[in-house]
Amino acid sequence: MSFSENLKILRKQRNLDQTSLAKVLNVSAKTISHWETLYSEPSISQLITLANFFDVSIDDLVDRK
Repeated sequence: MSFSENLKILRKQRNLDQTSLAKVLNVSAKTISHWETLYSEPSISQLITLANFFDVSIDDLVDRK
C-alpha cells in the first residue's frame, strides 16, 4: 500500500478524523487531506513524527520493502 493509504488506515484505526490528527501533529487538516490524496507528501521530520505517533517504522509507513 502507498503512504497515503497507510496513513488513512492508521488514522482510522485510532478513530481520528483528519482534523484531530492535524491537531496532534500541529498541521492543518488540509495538510492531512493532501497527504491522503497524494497532493503532497510530508517532510522527513513529519514522517518521523507520524511514525512515532502511530508506533510504526518509517519503512512501514511508506511501504518500503
